Amino acid sequence: MRIALIAAPYPLQEAPSPPLGLGYVAAACEAAGAEVAVFDYVLSQYTPQKLRHDLDAFQPDIVGTTAVTMNFRAAEAIIREAKRHRPSLITMIGGPHVTFDFENALRDNPELDIVVLGEGEETIAELLPIITDRTAWHRVKGIAFMERDRIHQTGPRPLIEDLDTLPLPSRHLLPLSRYQALGYPVTITTSRGCPNQCIFCVGRRMVGFKVRYRSATKIADEIETVLSYGFNRINVADDLFTANKGRVRAVCEEVGRRGLKFSWSAWARVNTVDKETLQIMRDAGCDSIGFGIESGNEEMLKRVRKGTTLDKARFAVRACKEVGLRVHASFIIGLPGETPQSIQDSARFAEELQAEHGYHLLAPFPGTTVRENIREYDLQILTDDWNQYDANRAITRTSAIRPEDADAFVAEHNKHYWEQWIDAVRRRRDGRSTEAEFLMIEGHSRTNLIYTLLSGDIIEKVGCFSKNGCDPMNKLCDRITTVTGGDREFVFRCVKSLAVAGYLKCDVQGTRVEWYWTHNNATDRRPLTAC
Repeated sequence: MRIALIAAPYPLQEAPSPPLGLGYVAAACEAAGAEVAVFDYVLSQYTPQKLRHDLDAFQPDIVGTTAVTMNFRAAEAIIREAKRHRPSLITMIGGPHVTFDFENALRDNPELDIVVLGEGEETIAELLPIITDRTAWHRVKGIAFMERDRIHQTGPRPLIEDLDTLPLPSRHLLPLSRYQALGYPVTITTSRGCPNQCIFCVGRRMVGFKVRYRSATKIADEIETVLSYGFNRINVADDLFTANKGRVRAVCEEVGRRGLKFSWSAWARVNTVDKETLQIMRDAGCDSIGFGIESGNEEMLKRVRKGTTLDKARFAVRACKEVGLRVHASFIIGLPGETPQSIQDSARFAEELQAEHGYHLLAPFPGTTVRENIREYDLQILTDDWNQYDANRAITRTSAIRPEDADAFVAEHNKHYWEQWIDAVRRRRDGRSTEAEFLMIEGHSRTNLIYTLLSGDIIEKVGCFSKNGCDPMNKLCDRITTVTGGDREFVFRCVKSLAVAGYLKCDVQGTRVEWYWTHNNATDRRPLTAC
């Protein structure tokens, strides 16, 4: 049995990392005996023609994908195209969005066969052996499907009690070189679940209220695997990494015992950290920590059931600074009952903390308390256009805050950083930039160029040519410069570094030259779609 797992397009500004959820699903499929391929359209161009080419090349029996709300439309479009092209395919989708909106997903997409609800690994393991027998689907807990024009849900599947029973994510199937070229970190999880009740969060409903932990040994095993691929930075994506201080110590001590050297970041709650725990994390390589502060207004924190206080936030940020951890404080604008006063409270508190901070706009995802109990709150949801659920634009209003007011506040905050950026660019142009400004601008320009190469399949389009006595690197850079309109010297500097790092390679056969992205540092095979 062959299974194609598809990573649907996802915005660059969200800094996508190698798809972890898809990696876990791929591992479950491989453990069930399937042959698996991953089509990653996050860091490569997606077109229906390309999808059809990839399907014909791999010839899968099953196509599956996962999605969050903001890229659900892209995922469903892929499912539709796959089924139209190969009607015999069995199509599946999972992830938080469809878990809580499976009825609409199935009704709106007759090409979709199965929705996997919640945690999918054990469901996949039970489903695959009988997947060609539709009459047997009823026996598999944790799925939904259409049957005689009616939606059938098989009932909830218990959460996985022992996370150590799960195989490590199948990262060998992911195009890691592409993510490394952009300098993005790899993501791991060390636990699942969150005991808190924030009304705007869907995560706790997806993975449960009880925190389930992986063992320090298994976590360190995964870290060793990640480092073997050449990554040197890891993002711990747990809902609450610091839920158990003893477990944090155990993980950090195991990292130290094995002599693993890497930098990492994590998210935490301000009421779950102390200076001793933060120092242990710092000693194990953690260099930054993020806190969801959400609001600088105490009444707002109570309303959204955050379970923290401003004093706890002050303490946590101060403790991080004392042990040398970089801090990022995240705020949400447009929460239920938001007023001009509460927004200004957040702005003042963010300045008081003297930490890096950013503002997002409330996105009431399917499955969140605020969406499901909307009548209980001073809040109006203005659209169900899922493409707008990126938390970067206002899609709600309160009795006191219009969407344009919320957007204007965030824009004013970002204006300060934009003006600083323009000044830095101007100084660089005039030869007056500091070394730090030069590196910042160079890094930003490099990221944009590499993303253009990846998302537009530029290497695939211009990387094949006749040698005819030319230097392959110079000719590639000439062609890239023509397509992108960039600075030739900068293009050469950037592309040369990608080749030196092994992310780009050149195959010369006689007079024919072919440049291609490698798969990872252990495998330089070409992707399914090659020039």
